[in-house]
Amino acid sequence: MQEATTGPVRNTGQGEPAATGSAPTGPVVAIPKQRKRRSVGRAGYSAWLMLLPALAVYIGFVIFPMLMGLQYSFYDWNGVGVSTFIGLENYIEVLTNPVLLGSILNAITLIIFFTLIPIGTGLMLASLIRSMRQGPASSAAQTILFLPQIVPLAAAGIAWSWMYAQTGTVNQFLNAVGLGGITRSWLADYNTALPAVGLIGSWVLTGLCTVLLLTGIGKIDSSLYEAVRLDGAGWWREFFTVTLPGLRQEIAVLATLTIIAALSSFDIIYTSTQGGPGRATLVPGISIFRIGFTQSDVGLASAFGMVLMVTSRGVV
Repeated sequence: MQEATTGPVRNTGQGEPAATGSAPTGPVVAIPKQRKRRSVGRAGYSAWLMLLPALAVYIGFVIFPMLMGLQYSFYDWNGVGVSTFIGLENYIEVLTNPVLLGSILNAITLIIFFTLIPIGTGLMLASLIRSMRQGPASSAAQTILFLPQIVPLAAAGIAWSWMYAQTGTVNQFLNAVGLGGITRSWLADYNTALPAVGLIGSWVLTGLCTVLLLTGIGKIDSSLYEAVRLDGAGWWREFFTVTLPGLRQEIAVLATLTIIAALSSFDIIYTSTQGGPGRATLVPGISIFRIGFTQSDVGLASAFGMVLMVTSRGVV
């Protein structure tokens, strides 16, 4: 009687299995290419069906209004009566009107307060919080820093306008530390209104930058920090050789978000200064609102919106 093969088998290419070091896995069934194509097609249809609701909302509330705004920008229209095609006259007005150009320059100036200060401060704070031992103190610091992000921007503008008043908290603090000579109504002074508004944006965005950068630091390999410490590096060298290069993607994302926030700022400025005093804090968002809803010039407002969109794309 022939003994059964107890060891695993392998295919020798002659149609018969031969002994190997692993158990037989059974015959391999080839899947027809037509069936593969059907399965891939079904997966593609399913993906499009799941994407369709979000795509419809995006087209209806983003793409379609943008195309309508582009169309309106070539017309002289008050929003109610008959429109008149005027070609590029609205764009020429935007690019030659010193008031409108000044509002764009103010928005670009706000990038310093909305982008550079929050990201720079966030980098320092995230590094300091990381160096703290994980515990209640670290969690409390993150919570306190992030709180301004959940405050509505309109409410933040109103609150800070009270604090910047002649008898507000800012001036009371300056008086308390012996700097009463520089007190003023900060939002009513032409020279300090724009920086004062910019600092509100810095206060709001610093917490967001800190938390996101702290999350990015947590993804950096801890062995890199250990290697740098073994080389005798201090805090500053550790920051510039490990932390900063490891946060390039997070910094790029934050720069994009904060630059867009600076160029499209509206809530804080409308509730705190409404673009004043004079035109000191006038930004494109306020200008478009006034042109479209106060002056009833929908065409010019639409053209200014298109220019702002292109400017934002170019800066980012």
